[in-house]
Amino acid sequence: MAVAGLVAVAGAPAPAEAARVGDSDNGTLRCAGRTVDTTAKIRYRSEKMIDASPRTVWKIQTDVERWPSWQTPVLSSKRLDRGPLRPGSSFRWTTPVRETALNPATTLVVTSTVRQLERQSCLRWNGPAIGAGLSIDEGVHVWTFTEVDGRVLVRTEETWRGAQVEQDVDFSTAALAAGLETWLTELKTRAERECERPGG
Repeated sequence: MAVAGLVAVAGAPAPAEAARVGDSDNGTLRCAGRTVDTTAKIRYRSEKMIDASPRTVWKIQTDVERWPSWQTPVLSSKRLDRGPLRPGSSFRWTTPVRETALNPATTLVVTSTVRQLERQSCLRWNGPAIGAGLSIDEGVHVWTFTEVDGRVLVRTEETWRGAQVEQDVDFSTAALAAGLETWLTELKTRAERECERPGG
C-alpha cells in the first residue's frame, strides 16, 4: 500500500492522468492468478526498469523490516511472524501523512498480509491502513518482477477502497500514484547502489 503519496501529492500526475491508468482490466497485474481489486474506484499502475539482478531486487523488496533504511516515507516496519516472507506472512509499517482536505496530519499504521508469493516473480498483499482521522479500509497491492537482458522490469499495481478516500477519487488516485512512483524510484536507487558494491 503506497499511502506515502498522501505526504506529498504535489509531485503526483494530474488527477485525470492518474485516474486513467488501469481503467481497463487489460494488462492487470497478477500473482498466482490473483489481481488487485478490479472494482475499486481508486487504482494506479506503474513500472520501472532496474539495473540489478532479480535476486538483489527481490531481497530488498521482501526484507520488509529494512524498508525504513531506503524508503524515505516509511518510519517503521515490523514483521508479525518469523522466517522468509510467504503467503500468510504479515507486517505492520507506519508512514506520516500531512494534513489534506480529507484528513488531519497523522501517522498511518498499515497492516499488510501476503496472500500470494512466487519467489523472484511476484507478490500480492492486502490490508487496512488506519490513522487518527484517516482510514483506508483495504488496499490490495500486486508486484511483478521480470528479468529482461540482465535487468529487472518491476511492475506494480494497487487499489484502495474506503468511504473516506472515495470522497475524492481524483485526489486519492493522485496520492496513490505519488506513493507508488516514489517507491519504485527508491527501490531502483537502492538496488542499483547495492549492485555497485563488491559482491553485489
